[in-house]
Amino acid sequence: MSERTPVPIGTAESAFDRRRRLFGVMFAWLCGAATLVGVAALVVLLVDVLIDGLPRLDVQLLTSFASRFPERAGVRAALAGSIWLLVLTAVISFPVSVAAAIYLEEYAPKGWITKVIQTNIANLAGVPSIVYGILGLALFVRAMGLDRSILSGALTLSLLVMPVIIMASQEAIRAVPPTIREAAYGLGATRWQVVSYQVLPMAFPGILTGTILALSRAVGETAPLILVGAVGFVAFTPRGIMDQFTVLPLQIYSWISRPQDEFRELAAAGIIVLLLLLLTMNAAAIILRNRALARR
Repeated sequence: MSERTPVPIGTAESAFDRRRRLFGVMFAWLCGAATLVGVAALVVLLVDVLIDGLPRLDVQLLTSFASRFPERAGVRAALAGSIWLLVLTAVISFPVSVAAAIYLEEYAPKGWITKVIQTNIANLAGVPSIVYGILGLALFVRAMGLDRSILSGALTLSLLVMPVIIMASQEAIRAVPPTIREAAYGLGATRWQVVSYQVLPMAFPGILTGTILALSRAVGETAPLILVGAVGFVAFTPRGIMDQFTVLPLQIYSWISRPQDEFRELAAAGIIVLLLLLLTMNAAAIILRNRALARR
């Protein structure tokens, strides 16, 4: 019986290493291709919007109200309504969401009730926005008698973004090392002092990141605002939280649904204004986050 010739160990290892490197390169190229698909789609969209909208982006667009004549139409009322709504939503949702995250992470007992609350918050983050619009119509507009006002829209959007902010804030608080808490307790600090002076300053950049993402979703929502009273044509800028309002996404949708090419150009210009508003909000939040990181 002939003996089988053994395969050198070094040869087998080198073949295995070559396959492993090949799989690594293929995986890297696959991930890069997936990234390029999203980036390419974004670039095509931005280029198309800029080509159509930049010629109509001027001072008149920002200072004129909506009109059935495209040469007179503008986004003044929609821009003011979006700013009102965004600021009011942030003022309502941010403190409530952060307080809820602090309670769930630092004060709530670790039991089945807390797990049920956590599960419900995660489920609420995935609920379609139209459901929140129906809830806002029934609760804020009709039951509480707030009418079709900016306050009703802000409360509805606050319900929409609060689950996202709560989950992001919890992750940021959970990322603070336990040794920080233990050191503070060892020096005689109370739980309130540990949370306010140690945990929150370290978690604040992550909390702001989650808030940015949540408000970015809110600024582009249309369906819940239609239900709670946003109208397609407003010939005045809101002066208070109980006034009627319109928003940029609704104004853009109204223009893009018209058959004239001039209104499509106006819609593209409105998209640019909406993107600039979103970038301004994100830049402000990033500046605050960087300052918090520098202080930490």
